Amino acid sequence: QVQLVESGGGLVQAGGSLRLYCAASGSIVSINAMGWYRQAPGKQRELVAVITSGGNTNYADSVKGRFTISRDNAKNTVYLQMNSLKTEDTAAYYCNAQRVRVVGLPYEYNYWGQGTQVTVSS
Repeated sequence: QVQLVESGGGLVQAGGSLRLYCAASGSIVSINAMGWYRQAPGKQRELVAVITSGGNTNYADSVKGRFTISRDNAKNTVYLQMNSLKTEDTAAYYCNAQRVRVVGLPYEYNYWGQGTQVTVSS
């Protein structure tokens, strides 16, 4: 079984910064892509940023230039540096691992973390 554990959320004033962490554990052979999604109350979950094992990144337009995603493949860990936070960034942030190969299993799987709350006050 694979688990994703997030940390780093919290309460911050607008204009401030936070750094989110997500570590994947278990009998992992490889992870194709890792990313962050967020979901605000009453809204659908949306992509924030994703990074492949090769380092290619993709960001939501709303966070470009403010957020930076990075990854440590050896540690199966992904980070999200969030700067110049805005009140509209308030949401639960979820870590996602895509196309995960697991020891002893024939297919690739997707996994989600439990989420970490980010609240930006004005």
